[in-house]
Amino acid sequence: MSRFIISDTPLPGLKLIERQQLVDARGFLARIFCADEFAAIGWHRPIVQINHTSTARQGTVRGMHFQHPPHAEMKLVSCLRGEVWDVAVDIRLGSPTFLYWYGAVLSAENCRALLIPEGFAHGFQTLSDAVELLYCHSAAYLAEAEEGLNPQDPELAIDWPLPVTEISDRDRSHPFIHNGFKGVCP
Repeated sequence: MSRFIISDTPLPGLKLIERQQLVDARGFLARIFCADEFAAIGWHRPIVQINHTSTARQGTVRGMHFQHPPHAEMKLVSCLRGEVWDVAVDIRLGSPTFLYWYGAVLSAENCRALLIPEGFAHGFQTLSDAVELLYCHSAAYLAEAEEGLNPQDPELAIDWPLPVTEISDRDRSHPFIHNGFKGVCP
């Protein structure tokens, strides 16, 4: 029996995952990751890094981050506390959905996650205070391979649901897309 409902999104390869909970009087159990089930939707490498983030205030934006090949990574992003608007942007060279984005509400209550393939930039906005996310990565972080898109770039036109109340200097300084941005090879 599958512990997930896996849905396609309008962006090929990007999946919305809904964890099925086993609930009883003590609480619940929900599987975060299953190599066998996720292999069928494109996750073929081991999880090599798991990160846990905490964001204090509602309206905060983090992102839009990605790593260049050969250090590109798949990510499975789950919300453990609070609620976020999670966004992935297709930056795959030659993709028919190049620079299109998809957003979904992830929360502790709805048990949703995004499975983000290589060739996507990722970011989120907190919709509540005290948010915690858990990220499973298929590649280790390498600072030299990282880059980002500006989350407030008008060309991306990401529809952040709340006014942006906080953003790091680093994320704010990511360049706007220009005609020379070709994307990354998946």
